[in-house]
Amino acid sequence: MILNTVIFDMDGLLIDSEPLWKEAADRLLSVYGKQLTPQQYARTTGLRTKEFLSYWFRHFNLPESGLAVSEKQIVADVINLVKQKGRPMPGVDHIFQFFQELGFRIGLASSSAPELISVVIDLLDIRRHLQAFTSADDLAFGKPHPEVYLNCAAELEAAPNQCICFEDSFNGMIAAKAAKMHCVVVPSMHDSKNPVWEAADLKISTLRNFNGLLLNRLQNI
Repeated sequence: MILNTVIFDMDGLLIDSEPLWKEAADRLLSVYGKQLTPQQYARTTGLRTKEFLSYWFRHFNLPESGLAVSEKQIVADVINLVKQKGRPMPGVDHIFQFFQELGFRIGLASSSAPELISVVIDLLDIRRHLQAFTSADDLAFGKPHPEVYLNCAAELEAAPNQCICFEDSFNGMIAAKAAKMHCVVVPSMHDSKNPVWEAADLKISTLRNFNGLLLNRLQNI
């Protein structure tokens, strides 16, 4: 089937927000005298906020009664940080123009809360390019479950095997592949040689490197 739809992840792929999420997490956990190493933080990249916090609260034996308040706090903190310091990842303008010129349907599927998604969309000035965006925040399961991607494809009226997904996290890649979609990964530089990315259909170092030749390669997979 011909590829005619593209769905993007958001955090760490379109906007350089992962350091901001870690900053907010460290600020919250510092109240309990805890801080995540970069390796620890990477372990839960791509999870929803509630799952991220639940994982680390259990890991550090923190009182889970504070999870709901902590979730609202960290989302609000990240929104403020994004507004202050959020920057697009390299190639964002290129990749949206590339697919728009081809007439692709374009969507966004994120684990983040809808209010953060909306802030990022406006900050990057990509709302005019998007025909749909979906959040896993209120779903029964988040990434690596494929539901958020399947929901976005449904809103775009696309079959899963017509879709290309762009991801930067392991959990996101698994979600895209579980949805039976083509997956292009753009991992962070420090993690680019990790063998887990072999599960993707294609790995690139930056969004600006994607081109017609690579699209044709995906089309023939």
